[in-house]
Amino acid sequence: MILEMLKVILLGIVEGITEWLPISSTGHMILVDEFIKLNVSAEFMKMFLVVIQLGAILAVCVLYFHKLNPFSPKKTASQKKETFQLWGKVIVGCLPAAVIGLLFDDILDALFYNPQTVSFTLILYGILFIVVENYNKKRSPSINTLPELTYKTAILIGCFQILALIPGTSRSGATILGAMILGTSRFVAAEYSFFLSIPVMFGASLLKMVKYGFGFAGNEMLYLILGMVVAFVVSILAIKFLMGYIKKNDFKAFGVYRIILGILVAAYFFLK
Repeated sequence: MILEMLKVILLGIVEGITEWLPISSTGHMILVDEFIKLNVSAEFMKMFLVVIQLGAILAVCVLYFHKLNPFSPKKTASQKKETFQLWGKVIVGCLPAAVIGLLFDDILDALFYNPQTVSFTLILYGILFIVVENYNKKRSPSINTLPELTYKTAILIGCFQILALIPGTSRSGATILGAMILGTSRFVAAEYSFFLSIPVMFGASLLKMVKYGFGFAGNEMLYLILGMVVAFVVSILAIKFLMGYIKKNDFKAFGVYRIILGILVAAYFFLK
């Protein structure tokens, strides 16, 4: 039992770090699961890997509570209006991935939830991060604050989020890349990506739990709660790190990391 809980803690740590850094939480989870098998059913494990993301999402809600709260008495009327507009942009940004995900969730899982896809997407988007950062050196961002983000840009970023339905892509990676291509600063791209994740991941978690059912065994509920708590704590640290990091650095290092990891994943499963 203690060994299994240690495995859950490790999975929660991996989720908390990789959910927010643009390096693919799903890709890392598949890799970790290959070496550290949690003693549960395959059905529970599939649900677990999605639902512990709720812990990560709660970290965003806590860290950005004031910014996301349109009813804060500390905000002026215009600030409250901007917050409502921000939520409107988050909702429209979620629509493309939500529609495609609901329609094709099972098909996408069956076709792409495998190491080959993960290694390919890790490498592909790693290269894209480097290419986009090099391209952006020649231009200045046209969107430097969240209020400057239009509904049109928000829904276009949401279309990039569809790419994250393919394992190994990284939801934050796809939306950050898309936002930067569309002219946002790194800071705006990262923050909007965080906020966009709230309804998306709540919805994905709810969908997985409904499909699995709520008849958890005692140890399964314990694993789920422990995984979410660990993911919550680690996510707070990861988000703070990323927002501090991008004030002085670009995303190229994450691109290089993705390429190296993708090659290692491909080599491991090929040799296996």
